[in-house]
Amino acid sequence: MTSHMVVAIDGPAASGKSSTARWVAERLGFRHVDSGALYRAVTWLALSEAGDPAGWREEAVRALAERVALSPTAAGFEPLVDGAAVGEAIRGTDVTRNVSRVAQLGSVRTWVNERVRAAGGSHDVVVDGRDIGTVVFPEAPLKIFLVADPWERARRRLIQRLGRHPQEDEIAEETEHLVLRDSKDATQTVQARDAVLIDTTFLTQAEQVDRIVALARARSRVLASDAADAGEARVGGSGESA
Repeated sequence: MTSHMVVAIDGPAASGKSSTARWVAERLGFRHVDSGALYRAVTWLALSEAGDPAGWREEAVRALAERVALSPTAAGFEPLVDGAAVGEAIRGTDVTRNVSRVAQLGSVRTWVNERVRAAGGSHDVVVDGRDIGTVVFPEAPLKIFLVADPWERARRRLIQRLGRHPQEDEIAEETEHLVLRDSKDATQTVQARDAVLIDTTFLTQAEQVDRIVALARARSRVLASDAADAGEARVGGSGESA
């Protein structure tokens, strides 16, 4: 169990996990860890070097993962491929449509989880992904599960991608892609029993962030109080009986 504060944020694709987690981390003074960026970096590399995605073999993709590292930045961490930043290249359409293939590979998931845990072991972090609260940090002090209506998730993703308000037929097509992605990722996207569920369909991102920050600060106060009580108990019980 890490001695640092971990806020775990899980949820399906396009539920706003990464952007919300980044903002929450900034508000709290924590570092942001985007576990999905590691899967995307490996996917980007596989698309460049492993040929047709339908023929990807797990051992080959896992070998490519060794060329990806998670490097600390001022506000969080970023994936490097062969020591170089990949930036927005890992956010492209081809990567988005194939990242589920990589995320379903057990050995790659283990590799990603080890790197995310290492980041959380050295810093107070806000980590987003699909199984952060259930697998990666099952003892995280605060777990959040974000959900939203698929149509709204599709609309938000298109606004981010296109830089304009999308047409309804564009939203419909993107909604189909998201629903298919949800079905592929269903085994990894599971809400922890002790996670706080937040439906963001009718919330602004600022409202989402405010709620999570308030929960994190409340949880930190409880942890500090519990630690103080434990310390007093140890001091009070250290004396010998008469």
